[in-house]
Amino acid sequence: MMKPIVEYSDFRQYMRDYYDERKRRSVFSWREFSKIAGFTSSSYMKVVCDGKSKLSRIGVERTGQAMGLVGFEMDYFRAMVEYGQTETEAKKKAAYENMLAIARVHKIRVMEGELFEFYDSWHNPVVRELAPLMPGATPGEIAKMCNPEVSAADVQKSLNFLTRVGLLKREGRDAFVQAETSIAGTPDATRLALRGMHRQMSKLATPAVDLPVDERHFSGVTMGLSRRSYERIASLIDEFRRQVIAVAAEDKDIDQVYRLNLQLFPLSRKVKECENEEV
Repeated sequence: MMKPIVEYSDFRQYMRDYYDERKRRSVFSWREFSKIAGFTSSSYMKVVCDGKSKLSRIGVERTGQAMGLVGFEMDYFRAMVEYGQTETEAKKKAAYENMLAIARVHKIRVMEGELFEFYDSWHNPVVRELAPLMPGATPGEIAKMCNPEVSAADVQKSLNFLTRVGLLKREGRDAFVQAETSIAGTPDATRLALRGMHRQMSKLATPAVDLPVDERHFSGVTMGLSRRSYERIASLIDEFRRQVIAVAAEDKDIDQVYRLNLQLFPLSRKVKECENEEV
């Protein structure tokens, strides 16, 4: 799993890691990478990553779009390219300061020991989003805003945990701000911790089907896939999820907490496995 873009300072290393991650998940080549970015040379992306060529302003935009960058991620990539390619000390310093400013606003909290406790209850991520939107609100008032409604004791428990581990900071007596905009952990720990949260959120999604269509969005498709196609679709979902996070991180007018479930799972056993059993 790639590191968040704000943890990079070398745009070429970021592009290499993106390429390696895509190649790990599915068939992907430098030719395809260059083609997606709109370059006629089939090896252009590799030439750039090897430091043998620079990205023009248009090239920066094309490359960022090819990697699915939006919002602050795209801003950071532009600054990172400027930092990596400019030759004047003043411009390099300004680009680096821009990178630091973006990273500070969109910093990511890496959790390990607290990861399982955070994902142990769906209340925690919801309260973490709601509390900053309701300065001065009591735990009971926050509890009534949750859907489904929870108890004031549950909200207080979440607030105590979130402030203890630094995911929320108090401002005044009853006001909170988020200390970090995103949360991450090591891949293995995150996958394990998230399983329980996925189960809880899947249950919450069922009654949401009955909400008005302008308040929820449900869609799906049942399809036959090979392993190769599965991996390609999983990679597209990962890219889309990253774009969604970037859009949400830039929103300065939040008035409601939403959950987006991205689910791709088998509805049958593999046909060839069943054929082998019959033989």
